[in-house]
Amino acid sequence: MSPLHEASADEPVVGVTVPVTVDDHQRCPATEVLRRIGDKWSPVLLSLLAQRSYGFNELDRSVQGLSRRMLVRTLRSLEREGLISRTLHAGTPPRAEYALTDLGRSLRELLTTLGQWAVAHEADVQTARARYDAAY
Repeated sequence: MSPLHEASADEPVVGVTVPVTVDDHQRCPATEVLRRIGDKWSPVLLSLLAQRSYGFNELDRSVQGLSRRMLVRTLRSLEREGLISRTLHAGTPPRAEYALTDLGRSLRELLTTLGQWAVAHEADVQTARARYDAAY
């Protein structure tokens, strides 16, 4: 059973079963999503693609510090997850265009909310870090 499970009448909507096994953790759908969006480049690319579709070279020029190899890997992962689509256009040379899918747009809304929370609580997190670091 996944550590996140459906609730019964007298349980909260989402709960964690105890103990959480390694297998539970690895199979958890939330863990999978967090792995995908928690990497270094996926949130940046999802943010760009939320604005409009981009060609590969446009994306390459739009994100400093992102190697072409990592761009390809990240785009393939996002496409595999169904978060973006890739459309090939004929021509010399052929051109690939990337866009958010409906699934990607629905995830982007959650990322926006998370980003807003991070901005609103940045000072609180920094204060907590400083308090912890001073104590340890």
